[in-house]
Amino acid sequence: MRPESLEFFRAIVNAPSPSGYEYRAAELYRRYTHEFADEVTTDVMGNVIAALNPSGKPRVMFAGHMDEIGFLVRYISDEGFLYFGPIGGHDAVIPVGQRVYVHTASGALPGVIGRKPIHLLEEDERSKVPKLHDLWVDIGAGSKAAAEQKVRIGDPITFAAEFTPLMNGFATARGFDNKMGAFIVAEALRLLSEDRPTAAVFAVATVQEEIGLRGARTSAYGLDPQVGIAVDVTHASDYPGVDKKRVGEIVPGKGPVICRGANINPRIFELLVQTAQEEGIPYQIEAIGGGTGTDANAMQISRAGMATGLVSVALRYMHTPCEVLALDDVENAARLLAAFTRRLTPEMSFIPGV
Repeated sequence: MRPESLEFFRAIVNAPSPSGYEYRAAELYRRYTHEFADEVTTDVMGNVIAALNPSGKPRVMFAGHMDEIGFLVRYISDEGFLYFGPIGGHDAVIPVGQRVYVHTASGALPGVIGRKPIHLLEEDERSKVPKLHDLWVDIGAGSKAAAEQKVRIGDPITFAAEFTPLMNGFATARGFDNKMGAFIVAEALRLLSEDRPTAAVFAVATVQEEIGLRGARTSAYGLDPQVGIAVDVTHASDYPGVDKKRVGEIVPGKGPVICRGANINPRIFELLVQTAQEEGIPYQIEAIGGGTGTDANAMQISRAGMATGLVSVALRYMHTPCEVLALDDVENAARLLAAFTRRLTPEMSFIPGV
């Protein structure tokens, strides 16, 4: 990965952007894509749309959502503890004992998520999974008045975990899901700007995917593309406890994952596979019988329908502060999107079986 790309990748992954609070990641996306896109706009939802050759045909939409899971402050106790609710889906076991940042008007405020220590838990409490509303953030305030000088109800909270390289080209971060996808669609657009396609390409960093695919729904309606590729993470199955019979054999480092199933246009699937083979890009295939739970769901049924594909990157430990992926998969996913788009022509039909 070239140094400028890696710098942007690290920055957008680290940027706090829970659903509904994506503006810090959005600003980084605008700044990066402005260097090579023909135009960059932001809609009322907060989706950032970087366009290349906007009058071309067919119209192609890339979607990588830039929101992440997180929390938000719901109540401040008399003792100055911050009680919070979830943004997106959480395993309630994970937050206990984690360091966090509360993102306030005056900046990031460090804190920790507290719970009674094991010594003080009753016997029946020890075997129960804690409920999020019974946990709290301790910022050291000491009183409600002191906390309220810094914190407002609705301030977002993220885990205090950032991008860290690991061995063998792997890395860990809090927000790979799915600011990695926003990076990939931006990087694919950059590659296409060096060898411009006949297609019009709209690389969209979408918002609010984690709470209902909301940004993809509105941006797809507004852009009205014929072809759409969603980019997201998918579950790796190479670590203990994951049943390959349920999720397939998906291994980080073995290439981007091309989805096949009802949410995917079969002609798009075949062209993605053909492109990977012809370009020498390693790839994997996953099969999903219904909706994929990604932006591809909303894109496929926008307006009168869209020919939709899904390209994913294998991720270990999804929706935790220590998500892990292989950096080569990220780079190869961007290459795949760019090469696929160069193969599109205005006269192509994506009607299945015709």
